[in-house]
Order: sequence, then C-alpha cells, then structure tokens
Amino acid sequence: MTTNLFEAQPTGDSKTGAIEVDENVIAKMPAGTRVIAASGHGASFWTRTARVETMMPDESRRTFFLKKSISPNGKYGFHLTTYNGNLPQHCTWTDTWEECYGNNLERMFDLEEEARGSDGDFKEIRDAVLDKAVTRLLRPLESEGRSIKPCLVHGDLWSFRPADWLPSGNVATDIETGDPIVSDAPALYAHNECFESSKFDKMDTKKFVQLFGEILAPDTARVKAATATLKSEFYPHPESLSLLLQILVSDEPTSLRQLAATQARSLISKHWKTLPEEQKPQIRQRLLQKTLSEEQQLVRHGAARVITAIAKKDLDDGQWPDLFGTLVQAAGSQTPRHREVGTYVLFTTIEAIGEDMTAKTPQLLELFSKTINDPQSAEVKINSMLALSRIAIVLDTDEDTASLNTIQELIPQMVGVLKEAIDAGDEDRTTQSFEVFQTLLGCDSSVLNKHFKDLVQFMTNIAADTDVDEDARTQALSYLMQCVRFRKLKMQGLRVAEQLTLKCLEIVTEMGDAGTEDEEITTGRSALALIDVLAESLPPSQVVVPLLHNLGAYVNSPDPDRRKAGIMALGTCVEGAPDFINTQLHEIFPLVLRLLEDREDKVRRAALDTIMRLAEDLAEDLGKEHAKLIPALVKHLDIAIREASTSDDERNLVTIKACCNAMDALVEGLEPEIISKYLPELVPRMSRLFTHPHSTIKAAAIGALGAIAASSEEAFSPYFEQTMNSLSEYVRIKDSVEELDLRCTTCDAMGAMALAVGAKPFQKYVRPLMEATEEGLHLDHPKLRETSFLFWGNMAKVYKDEFKPFLEGVVKAIFESLESEESELEVELGEEASDLAGKEITIGGKKVKVAAFSDDELVAASDIEDLDGMEDGDDDDSDWDDLQTVTAVAQEKEIAVEVVGDIVTHATQPYVPYIEKTVEIVLPLSEHSYEGVRRAAIGTLFRLYSAVWGLQPEEIQKWKPGLPLQQKPTDEVVKLGEIITTSTLAVWGEEEDRATVTDLNRNLAATLNLTGPSLLSLPSTLTPVSQTLLALLSRKHPCQTDFSLSASSSSPSPDDDPGLLESSEYDWLVIDTALDILVALAHVLGPTFAEFYNMVEKLLFRFASGSEAIERSTAVGVLAECIRSMDSAVSPFTGSMFKLLMHRLDDEDPETKSNAVFAVGILIEKSRDEKEVGRYFNVVLAKLEGLLSMEGARLKDNAAGCAARMVGRGQDKVPLGAVVPALVGVLPLTEDFEENAPVWGCLVRLYSEGEPTTLGLTPQLLPILEKVLGPPAAQLDDQTREQVVQLVKFIHSKQPQMVRKYAGLMGVC
Repeated sequence: MTTNLFEAQPTGDSKTGAIEVDENVIAKMPAGTRVIAASGHGASFWTRTARVETMMPDESRRTFFLKKSISPNGKYGFHLTTYNGNLPQHCTWTDTWEECYGNNLERMFDLEEEARGSDGDFKEIRDAVLDKAVTRLLRPLESEGRSIKPCLVHGDLWSFRPADWLPSGNVATDIETGDPIVSDAPALYAHNECFESSKFDKMDTKKFVQLFGEILAPDTARVKAATATLKSEFYPHPESLSLLLQILVSDEPTSLRQLAATQARSLISKHWKTLPEEQKPQIRQRLLQKTLSEEQQLVRHGAARVITAIAKKDLDDGQWPDLFGTLVQAAGSQTPRHREVGTYVLFTTIEAIGEDMTAKTPQLLELFSKTINDPQSAEVKINSMLALSRIAIVLDTDEDTASLNTIQELIPQMVGVLKEAIDAGDEDRTTQSFEVFQTLLGCDSSVLNKHFKDLVQFMTNIAADTDVDEDARTQALSYLMQCVRFRKLKMQGLRVAEQLTLKCLEIVTEMGDAGTEDEEITTGRSALALIDVLAESLPPSQVVVPLLHNLGAYVNSPDPDRRKAGIMALGTCVEGAPDFINTQLHEIFPLVLRLLEDREDKVRRAALDTIMRLAEDLAEDLGKEHAKLIPALVKHLDIAIREASTSDDERNLVTIKACCNAMDALVEGLEPEIISKYLPELVPRMSRLFTHPHSTIKAAAIGALGAIAASSEEAFSPYFEQTMNSLSEYVRIKDSVEELDLRCTTCDAMGAMALAVGAKPFQKYVRPLMEATEEGLHLDHPKLRETSFLFWGNMAKVYKDEFKPFLEGVVKAIFESLESEESELEVELGEEASDLAGKEITIGGKKVKVAAFSDDELVAASDIEDLDGMEDGDDDDSDWDDLQTVTAVAQEKEIAVEVVGDIVTHATQPYVPYIEKTVEIVLPLSEHSYEGVRRAAIGTLFRLYSAVWGLQPEEIQKWKPGLPLQQKPTDEVVKLGEIITTSTLAVWGEEEDRATVTDLNRNLAATLNLTGPSLLSLPSTLTPVSQTLLALLSRKHPCQTDFSLSASSSSPSPDDDPGLLESSEYDWLVIDTALDILVALAHVLGPTFAEFYNMVEKLLFRFASGSEAIERSTAVGVLAECIRSMDSAVSPFTGSMFKLLMHRLDDEDPETKSNAVFAVGILIEKSRDEKEVGRYFNVVLAKLEGLLSMEGARLKDNAAGCAARMVGRGQDKVPLGAVVPALVGVLPLTEDFEENAPVWGCLVRLYSEGEPTTLGLTPQLLPILEKVLGPPAAQLDDQTREQVVQLVKFIHSKQPQMVRKYAGLMGVC
C-alpha cells in the first residue's frame, strides 16, 4: 500500500518542518526532476501542506505547492454532486464564478427555507443578496479584461488516526485498488481564494502569519512592532483564533506553535462561539489528534490547555459530549504518550470546570488510582497527582465520604511520587509534586488529616537530609511553613514545633559565611524563615522555650557556624514572640553582648543583626542597656571603618552597615535626655560616612542619624544646620537608581530632623524640600513617591495649620495617587525564569512572589513577548494563578492614605474643604484587595471622624457616658459617623487578615474613648459591634479561622485539647485589642454597659483563668476597668467576680496579682452588694499585708489603692492602727501614679476626721508630701493635687515649725 500524503510521516523533522515527499507525488513531476527539499508550508486543520523545491532536468529550479489543481474544462463546478456535511452542493458546470457562487448560495437559501419556513423579511434579504449583492461584487472579477482560473478547492480532509478509539478521517485508500477515497469534503472548482476570502475577509491572512513569525525575531524592535499590530489589527477578529489554531496543529517550529497555543487560549473566551459551527468538529478532532501525537511537552501541554478552554465553552452549551470518554480511554491506553496527554487534559479540565464534573468523581478516582502507579511514565504520575488535587478542591467531604476515603488512601502513593522525583533529581516534577501538596493544604482539612502527622515528618526529614538537593529541601521547608499557617491548631496539637525548631536550628549551621543581607534563597535562610513563622504562629512554649533551652549548645560551641546559627535563630524569633523574649532579656542580653565580641567576623555580624531585631521590637527595654550597647556599637563601627580600606572591604562594609542599622533601631527606645549624652560621639561618626563612596553606607548612616535626631529632639539643635548642609547635595540627585534610593533616605531623615528641632529652625528648608519632593513624584521611582508623601505628613505634624499654603498641591497629588488605576500585567514566564520560584521580583511595577510554574507555561521570556493585552472575557485561567502579588501602586496607596490621616489630624482646620472628597476617595479603599491599603484606609477614616469631632463646640466634645446621648453631636458629625461606620464595620466583621483586624480594633477603641457613645447611638452600629466583638472573644472571627477546624472528627478542637487554647503572641494580639474595645465600650456606656457585660463575662473569665500569664493579667485588668465604668451597676456580678479575683490574688504571675488587687479595690468601692462585699472584706484585708510588701509589677501601688478604697468603704471594719502605717510605709507611689488619688483622698479624709493614727504619722508624711508635690508633675491629677496642698496648709496651720523644715512644702503654704 502506498503512503498517504495526508498522514504525518515519522521521518519528518518537527523542528525544521522538513517532510518526506511521497513517491506518487514525484511521479507526477516531469521525468528527471529531483527533489531538493520539502518543508511544511502554511497551516491546515486537515492535512500537512507542503512547499517542494525541485531541480528540473534542464537544471532550472522550480517550486511546487501541494494542494492545488486547475479545472480540467476551464469551468466552475464539479463532475458530480459533493456534500458539505450532509448538505448537497450545486455543482453544475458554469462559465462564470458569479453564476456558480449564486447557484450554491441559492441552494443554501432553499435549504434554510425548507427547514425553517419563510416570511417577508427572509424573502426580502434573499432577493437582495442574490439579485444585487452577488452581481455587484462578483461580476467585476470577470469583466473588462479580468479573468479567474477555476481551481480545485475543498473542505476538511483528514485521515490521521492516532489511536484505535478515535474515529478515522474522511480520507482513506481503497484496499483493493489503492485509489484514494474522499468523503464529506465539498470539493468544487471555484475561485482560487473563495474559501479564504469568505472566511477571512476581515483580515490579511498572509500578513497575520508573517507578523506572528516576527515574534520570534531576535530584534526587539521588530518583536514590539509585530506585537502591537497583532493586538490592534488582528486579535479583535474571530479569524485570528482560527489562524492560531491552524498554526498550533501545523509543522511550524516548536516555539511558534507554543506561542500559538498560549495566544489561542487567551482568545477562546472571546471568539470561540463566533467561529462557524461547521468548522468546530474538525477543529476539536484535529486538536485531539495533534496533541496525542505531539512530541514536545511544552507544546503538548499548551495544546491541552487550549482543548480545556474550548471544552469549558462547549460543555456549558452541551457540545463535545464524547470528550470525557475519549480522555478516559486515552488515559488508560497502552501507549505512554496517550496516557500522558489523557491524564494531563483531564487535569486541566478538572481544574477549569471541576464543580461541573463532580458526578464523574468516582470514575475519575478509579482511573487515577491506577495511573498514579504508572509503570512507565513519571509524567502520568504527576498528572494524576495534579488531577487528584483539583478533585480534592471541589470535593464535598461531608456528602461524598467514599471519594474522601479514596483520596485519603492515595496520599501515601502521592508522597511516593514526590520521593521518586526527589530521588531522581527531577527538579520540574519535584516542584510540581510539592505544588500538589500545597494545594491540598487549601482543601478541607479532612483530606490530609489522616496522614498529616506522617506527611509533616516526611517533609521534616527531607528538609534535614543534607544528601537531598537543596531546592527540594527548600521546598520542603516552604511546605512546612504553609502547614503552620494553614493548619496551625493541628500543628499545635501534634506538638511537632519543638522538633521543627531544633531541626531548623541545625540546618542554619549550613549557612557558612552567608549573611542575612544576601537575597539568594538557600536551605539555611528557609530554615530561619520557618523559625520565624513558628514563633509568630505557635505558642512560645512550643517554639521559643525549646530554642532557648538548646541555645547554649550552639552559642558556646567551638564551631563558629554553630555560634552564628544560634544567635541568628534567636534574632529571627524575636518578632514572633517579643513579649516572651522580653521576659528572658536579662539572660539573653549578656549572651548577645558576648557574641558581639566573638573572634569570628561572621558571628559578630550575626550578633549585630540580632541586636537590630531586638531593638526593633523591644526598643524601650533593650534601650535600658544603652551604656553597654552604644559603646560596643561605636567600637565595632570604628574598627570596620578603619579596616575597610586595608583588608576585606566587603566584609567591613557589611559590618559598617550593620552597626548603623543596629544604632538606627536602638536609639528609638531612648529618652532624649539619654541619647543626648551620646550625640558628641555619634553625630560626627555618622556625618563622616555621608561622603563614603558606597551609596548603601551613606544611606545607612543618614538613616541612623535621622533616628538619632528624632530621639534626641531639641538636643539635636546644635548639630542641625551642619547636618542639613552636609545632606543638601543628596536632595536632588537622580542619575541612577542608587542615587534615587539615597535621595529617599535623605528626605526621610530630614523629615525626622524637622520633627526633632521644630518649626522655626526648619522653616528655611521647607519650600526647597517641598519642591524637591514634588519633583520626586515624576522620577519613576515608587519608593521616592512614598518618601514624598511621608515628608509631607511630617511637615503637617510640624507646622499644623500653618501647612495650609502647601495643602492644595499636596492634596491634589495624593488624591491622584489614591485614584490611580492598578492594571494587571499578563505575562508568560520563561523556562529561563524557573529559578525565580520562591523569590520576590518586580515586573512592570508589580511586586511578585513567584510560587511554582506549570511546565506548559514556560515560554522563554527572551524569545516571546506577551500578546495577551486584551480582556480575557470570562476565562478564569489567569496567567497569574500561581503568583501572589502586591502592586507598587497598591503599596503607594497604603502610604498615601496614611499620610492623609496624618494631615487631617494635625492640620484639621485648613483641611476642612477637602473632607467630603477625602471620604469619597478613601471609603472604597477600605475594601481594597491589598490588606495594607485596607488597614490604612480604615485608620484614616477613624482619624477623620475624630478630627471632625474636635471641630465641634467644646460643650459637645465633653460627652457623658450612657445611651441615649445626653449631648448630641452636630448633623455633619452624625452623617460622617454613619458613612464611616457602615463601611468599616462591614469590613470588620468579614476581614480575614489578622493585622487589619488588630488595627481596626485599636482604631475603634481609640475613637470611642475620644468621642464617647456618639457612634454607638447610630441605628446600625451597636449590634454589629457587639456581634463582631463576641466573635473575636470567642475565637470565631474569620481572621481566627484555622483550616484544621472542620466537621471531621479528627480535627483538633480547643474543647478536646485545652492546650490548644494557648495562643501565639500574634493570635493573642487580636483578642487583646478586642478587649481594648470592651474597655472602651464600658467607658462610654457607663452603667448601661452591665447588659453587655453579662454577655461576655464567661469569655472574660476564661481568659482570666487561662494557662498563659499574659492572658490572665490582661483579662483581670479589663475586668477592673469594666467594674470602674459600671459603677454601682456592677452589683449583680459581685459574687462571681470576687470568686475569680480571690484566685488571682494568689496568682504566680506578679502582673496578674497586681491587676487583681486593683480590681478587688475597685469592686469593693463600687458594688452595693453588701452581703458579698462583707463576705470577702476580711479575706482581702488579710491578703493586703503581704501584698503591700511585694516588689515589682506595681503591686505596692495597687495594694495601697486597694487599702485606701477599703478604708473608704468600711472604715469601721478596718484596723486603722495597723493599716494606715502600712499604707504610709509604701509612699510615695513610684509606679502607678493613678492610685495616688484614692490613697491621698483617704489620708486627707482621715486627717480631716482627726483620726489619731494618721495624725501621729505626720512627721513621716511631710517628706513624702514634699516629694509628691515635686516633679514629675504627673504624680498627681489636678483634683488630688489640690487636696494635698490643702492638707499641707492644714498641717502648717497646726504645726508650722515641722513644715518649715521642708522648702518644697513652704512654697504652697
């Protein structure tokens, strides 16, 4: 049997397009003709079109294009009737193309009329087309000397049959005669371009193909020009999709077909439904055939995505019903290639329309249970894993338990596939496998729970195995990070955090000389990142405590890599657990200080980094060690500067920068009187670095000096002028990115200096710097734009209402930023970019964290420019599906809206004309996709309300607690409050980001405390506030959702495991700030708060009885504030409160004990429940003796206040002869000045009553009185100060000689 020309020849070269010419074709050429070359030319759905270069017998060259034939009689038509599908054509021979075309068109009209009937409109259109349009358009082609050669044209011809389950084509060979047989092809001798002109009359097809080929040109200009033309002239038309599909199934070069797949996929949602219906069956069939036979994986996967995109459209319309069965048969084929294609297309289809395929889930799971163990193809296994992960996403685990069980049983096999990929060193499949497990973490927790512990252990072993490829170890660590984030309670319940922490600590030893400033992702850095996530997400007892217990073996090791690992791990966990680290600072600090003097440079640098981290989160507490730290930092800075020009510059430059950064962070925790002592040492050193040749060193020194200025305040004034002059040259630099970065730091530092020295000294610099920062908006540097906004905010803080002259321009620029569009960037990331996985990059202003790549999307970025510039319609397959992004524009908006808050707070009066527009612009930003913008917008809205509140008459601002309002705000304030609360409270109830909820809690509490119950009086406020607050305190708010909590019985629950109630500090922060709102509600509602308190008492008592000291102390403190605000309305709760507080008076935590004694004193003072107060009175009195002698945590002060309140409540029940001397013995109060009010109120009253014991203590009280009337003035509020002054005068009137001994007292007499 002869070879069929229409079949793909295995000897063809898919890369070059070369094909083998059939001997029967050669036989039709002149005798002696030699074929020089034959290659694919053009594109067709039905066959391979070819260009044949020949050498004729006379040595001349001649080119043949197959698929062309001239009419044998010069007429139009055909010698027999042919069919277009099942429709007969009019094939009678005619002399003109006008007559032939008209006959066929008339036949179509007849068939339409037979099928659907006729009406007046139909007849009118038919007559107009046949009698006018055909004649006018076609007759000129063959008149006035013009002529056409009738050529053979036909519809789809296809014979390729890649698998026995697929139907054959419409071209075959007669077995007996060897003659070709063609069916279902509407052959006709016609105009040589009739089909093309009818299909593509809107487009220049040749130009399209030429332009598309230009995309692969090495010339960037040509690529951009071709891209622009394709976007504007071709892609808006449906024909472009048809041409792209033809290129995809052609023999064009791989890269071009790959690009065609990508572009066709993006156009399917727009154009597929508009393509002629008669074309679609052949397109579908040819795509399947070509994909099954495609050798290049990237093209194969691209074509598979195209099939999926078409299927998504077709299945919605009830089309392509046999696709699923065909794919299942392909996935079970004996041919590995077919299995690979079948499983991959099934995966992409499930990914696209998974919810519509749930009825087929059992059949799919049965299939993938087999294919995941494919004996020949690793690709089939990976595809099966990918498909299973997509099934898991849409699986209803409550209803379809059988499928859930099947997936659960397949988890070990999926782990096996990952292990095989790792063992084989197959990076691509390893990454895909990790991606599958990442996906499963986002599914219902029951999918993984059965094997979760084993899976975590497997990942831990991979991460710790130094024989495993570093990339696989890094991905294992990344997966463990996601486990902590998405399965926090499960991880907490498994108690695996200690093991993970210690494994990570060991992995960090592999870092060698690498520092934290390096950006390359390594196993060591990933291990540090996991420690950070563990410390942030899990309780300190599971992470920080075991780390500290094991730290000694590292920091005391003779191996510098181990010493470095220990100190770096310590620094890394500070941000996640600052409060706990602070409790251990007395032990940690000497260790850090010792390593700062280590003999190894890399250990010293790590210690510097840890000091910076400690200072960033514990600035005030670490600042207490300034006498040791600042000299040490100065010493290392001097050494590094001195050695930088004589030894290893890079090493010393890093040290210089680290010293500056550590100083920058440290000084923020110092009081002006402390930092001012160091100015003569610090300012000259930092100033000398302003001229350093490295811009990063300049920036670090300038930033540090800005922080020093801000902390020292007016003490910086002597250095101000010289510093500003030294920095002036950097205010306008703009010739490089480095210069623009330095300009940012300089402007930030100058803003800090303005805050330090004040308005008058800074006045002459304001206008030049405002002009420079305005220019910075137009230099295409996102950070510089942010710097400009921040500088303006600082100027508003310094000049307040005097900032008015600049306000119009500032507001205009900020509003433009807030209203700017955030366009999406669509790209195909190249195979060359695969090493970016896990890194943060910036593309077109968009900051992108690259996750994983699907290998079908790996188009070489250097070769192919993206063409997906138009809308994708309803196509959900985004090219950014695997990218987590924050746009540079969004980050700028975050800063801009924060600055609006600064300006409106500090320059309120001149800002009034812009308030309405501000609300209009900022309000929608409270629902922005980026949580940073949401946080800033909500904060600014609350600040705006507070600022407007402050513009009301003073008598309105002095609110009184309780509802209904006793003093109503102005109509403008009420309206603004309604607008702001409607928006922010809706976000508050649904927000999933913890930090946003925490900030909103703080803002709401602060606003309530400032403006009173006005917001709560609005009709739609109190109920959502109550509901959201209860959700937060119950740990049932969306931001507290943990994927570990599901309907599955295997999910961990705090009720099953009380240890799960232990919180990370970040988790507690959400509740802590919610409790701030509770206190604010009590404050503004007063006695009417009692009704709400009844709803939260159980929750509050749970925290007050918890295992964590911070929770107990906070809850007891909140309880005290609630008691104080409710006043006598607390009486019904007296018994339950006393019962709790008596336990807390014996608490091991001093802070909790201190808050408890304060709360008891307030309760005794406020409650009118005489029975309960009397029951506990003497018990409390007995405990006070010990409490008055305890040091720290304000215990003495609060115990003194309690004793004073007890005397006030029941003086006759108190043994004054014992209590008053003990009370006077702890004076003056030094920690909690607020308690001076009850203490001195009590003593003044006893004096006025002539109580003997008190009068007898006068000699002891006089020096105490002198101290409390002296500095600091904050010791006494105005009312208490007046009482104390009157007491001094009374004593002076009775015993003037005693008072005259104290000069401080004589001044008030």
